Amino acid sequence: MDDTNLIETFTALSQPTRLAAFRLLVRHEPDGLPAGEIARRLDVPHNTLSTHLGVLSRAGLVIAQRHSRSIVYRADLAAMRDTLDFLVHDCCAGRPELCEMLPPACPPDTETPS
Repeated sequence: MDDTNLIETFTALSQPTRLAAFRLLVRHEPDGLPAGEIARRLDVPHNTLSTHLGVLSRAGLVIAQRHSRSIVYRADLAAMRDTLDFLVHDCCAGRPELCEMLPPACPPDTETPS
């Protein structure tokens, strides 16, 4: 990953509906959700959501797979891991012990219901 990829990732996530869609898909890993279900849960028109999912897809944050007549979207957790790794690559100026103060990524008590 380079600065350009990182900026594209943050640009994709900097819009409220796209951020909500990505977070929803993360909660539904590994199965993902059909586009219509994402639109329903986020209360977003289908054509608007399609545009947002396209931005997330071009940024490498979501993967689309056709299942019969619907398209199921999944969060690309490897891409997000790469983004986070890039951000903390030089963690705390070469002192990784300082990064231990960061909270765990997925603490069990903060699970958000769908």
